[in-house]
Amino acid sequence: MDKQEITELLKSSDRERADLLNRAQEIKDAAVGNKVYFRGLVEFSNICSKDCLYCGIRKSNGKVVRYNASDEEILAACRFAWENRFGSVVLQSGELSSPAFVKRVDDLLKGIKKLSKNELGITLSCGEQTLETYQRWFESGAHRYLLRIEASNRDLYYKIHPNTEKHLFEKRIEALHFLREAGYQVGTGVMIGLPFQTYEDLADDLLFFKKMDIDMCGMGPYIEHEETPLYQYRHLLKSKQERFDLALNMIAVLRILMPDINIAAATALQAIDPAGREKALKVGANVIMPNLTPCDYRKEYLLYEDKPCLDEDAELCRNCLEARIELAGSEIGYNEWGDSKHFQNRKS
Repeated sequence: MDKQEITELLKSSDRERADLLNRAQEIKDAAVGNKVYFRGLVEFSNICSKDCLYCGIRKSNGKVVRYNASDEEILAACRFAWENRFGSVVLQSGELSSPAFVKRVDDLLKGIKKLSKNELGITLSCGEQTLETYQRWFESGAHRYLLRIEASNRDLYYKIHPNTEKHLFEKRIEALHFLREAGYQVGTGVMIGLPFQTYEDLADDLLFFKKMDIDMCGMGPYIEHEETPLYQYRHLLKSKQERFDLALNMIAVLRILMPDINIAAATALQAIDPAGREKALKVGANVIMPNLTPCDYRKEYLLYEDKPCLDEDAELCRNCLEARIELAGSEIGYNEWGDSKHFQNRKS
């Protein structure tokens, strides 16, 4: 598909849209099957060195209560994932790159591998790092990494990020290449429905994923946060329902463009539609992330408003998602890493 075709598909509605979503589901079933893979999400710290203009935990937001979960709490959450046959966990945090942070993540990776007898797969989402840091973490047990570009259009990127040395577009791209060089299954993604964003921008985002030959994708609707600079442009936004529908179209088109990658059903979808993640599973997503972050911390990891599942403990979250996946007509890949088939195919 070229850019014009993709743009038209993203705009589609009614019968055309139904055909698009059905086609995506057919391709998903043929390419990656009916299984959905759990990634137990542990948001272990909301301390961040960045000041992204859309993010609720940006460095300059003085209203955030900062936290750092203890190693014991993090490992306990990972033990829950292992004992409940999740197969994999995701360690996510604000972006830091100090020697102490790098060592801490390294030690946590080794601890997770030890407690799970090397059985848990590990995805990291800890921002931009040096190639040496990525290699160190890979050698200690991480094998997937999510680093969202958020906008592949450089001009749009600087409408949602400060134009400073700390937020360079080129450095973000470089980090994605570092991840590939270090051996990771590489994931990225964008926000859908941003102020200033066009359908053409989103089409270019999808073509960017294809060009980067990514292995996995995490993308969802942009949801505003009132304690951010971007909030002043909320009058430019599509309605939340329109952003939700567009997000499903993006997932569907990406599944058609890249049939064998892993695509996550983002939690932000559920912030708009209570059945949002199930709907994403029906049109192309095959990964879902139960939140295992200790409940005391969840309300402080608010990247956007109306985040769901803030008061559900890990067991309740698991039970809820198991039921949702069953309702979506899928099965759960228990005790499976659920690695990207795209990654495996490229390596073979």
